[in-house]
Amino acid sequence: MIEQIQYQLKSVRLSGMAEHLQVRLQEAKANDLPYDTFLQNLLDDELTRRRERLLDRRMKQARFPYLRSIDEYDFNFNPGLNKRTVKELATTAFITRSENILLIGPPGVGKTHLAVSFGIEAIQNGYSVYYRSVFDMAVDLYDDPEKTMLSKYLKPHLLILDELGMKSLPAKAAEALLEVIHRRYQQQSTIIATNRPIEDWGKILGDNAATSAVLDRFLELVHIIKITGRSYRLRNIKKGEMNIEKKELEKTSKTS
Repeated sequence: MIEQIQYQLKSVRLSGMAEHLQVRLQEAKANDLPYDTFLQNLLDDELTRRRERLLDRRMKQARFPYLRSIDEYDFNFNPGLNKRTVKELATTAFITRSENILLIGPPGVGKTHLAVSFGIEAIQNGYSVYYRSVFDMAVDLYDDPEKTMLSKYLKPHLLILDELGMKSLPAKAAEALLEVIHRRYQQQSTIIATNRPIEDWGKILGDNAATSAVLDRFLELVHIIKITGRSYRLRNIKKGEMNIEKKELEKTSKTS
């Protein structure tokens, strides 16, 4: 009988209930639970399973380059960063207000880490996220005259555009960025991470008029996080060099 019920539950796509049916029956018998409590527990199992699947699907759709949580960010390494502001943004309340985030700083200080962390928090809070470099976005939209790819940049509750200024951009990159920012304006939230000051964006994008229009919309409701200081990646290199030097010194002392 149990196997038949489990089969029927799976046939109507209630796999969470099917998987936990046996355990919930034993639990109900052992604790003399009323029928409504037994049923509520089964429904909770199903809802938990569906939430897990939704989170997993959205994590894959986000296309993060890697996964890093906000708790993994080393605020002590660059103490000039306002930890309180970052933690407040990590609540993702800015998404409900359709606000944006601008992350500015030299390479290696953790801009992508923070952007990804905000994205992960957003997914866990029920939002959809899409990550892309500005270069890849420009290529996607430039090679798509029918604009079938545009919906991927417009639908997510949070769009993360990374590495502005890291590569030479293709023609009409400014128009592509303007199209996205204009269509998302006051509707959805966007994070842009860059190693270049705002004053350089016109030169980077190759179109001062379009860049001005982008900034006019993007900066209207924006949280600006400027990160200064040392590079995490260079720190690791220096540590490696110090370890090598230490080993060489130990070898020298032993041979002498």
